[in-house]
Amino acid sequence: MKIGVLSDTHGFLDPRIARIFAGVDHILHAGDIGDAMIELELKFIAPVTVAQGNVDAGLPFKLTEVVTLARKKFLVHHIVNPGALSETVAAEIARQKPDAVIFGHTHKAMAQTVDGVFFFNPGYAGKPRFGAARSVGLLHVAGKDIRHAFVPL
Repeated sequence: MKIGVLSDTHGFLDPRIARIFAGVDHILHAGDIGDAMIELELKFIAPVTVAQGNVDAGLPFKLTEVVTLARKKFLVHHIVNPGALSETVAAEIARQKPDAVIFGHTHKAMAQTVDGVFFFNPGYAGKPRFGAARSVGLLHVAGKDIRHAFVPL
């Protein structure tokens, strides 16, 4: 199974994302979507799961989403620090027992396994600003493995 992952679009969906995510089975958006229309646009590519980010007040998304894809459980939450989990996130991880935690907020791509849980931040996908690196992620789930790739925008 192939999963497209993005975060921090802040109301802008880069037109290259449709090509990058062509053929994915599901899309995970880790918050700060900025505009509910982006969810609709992404649904033309594949089914979408969106978590609410800190700039998404008033949008119809939950703070945390949990979805099982290819027998792997993904917890999607916007603000996560894998090295120092908040009480709320730590409790959700303990309760849900996900295989992977998908997050955003920092605008920096990262992939790290902590205590057997794979933490993945696809990076920042919004409008170019301040020369910051922009990227989305692809996850490939096969059996017990979750492989990742970052795709620059």
